[in-house]
Amino acid sequence: MAPHDQTRKAVHQDSDDIASRLLGWYDKHHRDLPWRTPPRELARGTRPDPYRVWLSEVMLQQTTVEAVKSYFRAFLEKWPTIDALAAAQADDVMKAWAGLGYYSRARNLKACADIVARRGDGFPDTETGLRDLPGIGAYTAAAIAAIAFDRPAAVVDGNVERVISRLFSIVTPLSEAKSEIRAHVERMVPSTRPGDFAQAMMDLGATICTPRRPRCMLCPLREDCSATVSGDPERFPVRLPKSEKPSRRGAAFVAVRSDGAILLRKRVEKGLLGGMSEVPTTGWTARIDGATTADAAPFPGKWRRAGSVTHVFTHFALELDVFHADVGGATPAGYFWSMPAEISGEALPTVMKKVIEAAIPGATKRQRPE
Repeated sequence: MAPHDQTRKAVHQDSDDIASRLLGWYDKHHRDLPWRTPPRELARGTRPDPYRVWLSEVMLQQTTVEAVKSYFRAFLEKWPTIDALAAAQADDVMKAWAGLGYYSRARNLKACADIVARRGDGFPDTETGLRDLPGIGAYTAAAIAAIAFDRPAAVVDGNVERVISRLFSIVTPLSEAKSEIRAHVERMVPSTRPGDFAQAMMDLGATICTPRRPRCMLCPLREDCSATVSGDPERFPVRLPKSEKPSRRGAAFVAVRSDGAILLRKRVEKGLLGGMSEVPTTGWTARIDGATTADAAPFPGKWRRAGSVTHVFTHFALELDVFHADVGGATPAGYFWSMPAEISGEALPTVMKKVIEAAIPGATKRQRPE
């Protein structure tokens, strides 16, 4: 018998007992998050707001909890309800989203708000109904169903994948073990407090069962954890070697008017950074390089080099040579000027903020006047 098979056989793994101990741990050690209804409030009869649950889950896709907190609070201040968000201008939503990345999420956020507001009866309370909405996939539907509506759904994010991989010493590479992990979670979800169970699993992975140096002695499931018994929890989850990302090149042009306004344009709605604002650039994409010299500027000017910036997208890395010029005259077709006091509020993706900062240090960090 293989060592890991022996370990599995030696470890007692009763799903009901695991769920009970995990919930007991969560009651005492849960994270306080601005979108979360804590156990003590649930016990008093307070129900989670589906709007807040949905908004947080969309924001948390591919983004850290710490990065999301300030954005979540700002969104709630601007649009405290789903109806308020539906009534917002799409450009304003994109501006509020700028910096969170994966901008298709913001477009889907607005589209989803529009549909739910038109329905008039709130979010669907089942995974199937939720998945019919824009931007809500399997994970997000399960999370909303469990947390907002207390449905017994299997919620599996990266933290949960790590916990389950270690709990059961899953040697299948993570990219191929998704269905196996989900099957384990489905068996573990309790009929009572499934929303708290989902959040407890996430919190356990985020605070105890961390990728490096997991704090196994503090884990409520250590006696059941096959990886802990084997003495090598950091081995899991097993990952295949990462392929190297391709690199792309291009140039970006920061044109500044005499009053300090910066020339911008809006990208097409579809595709990478769709609907966001940018300074003029050459025709780089995820698949091809763009020109990298001042000769490729969209209009004549005394362009001077202002350094270069790099940015890593999901599927490729980008290096842009930055050029800066003081310009005057009419506004080129398809462009608009953003005043110095307004530039920090534009829907600029991170890569464009880097470009502008290279040419005009501090420009994107200026605050709007009160």
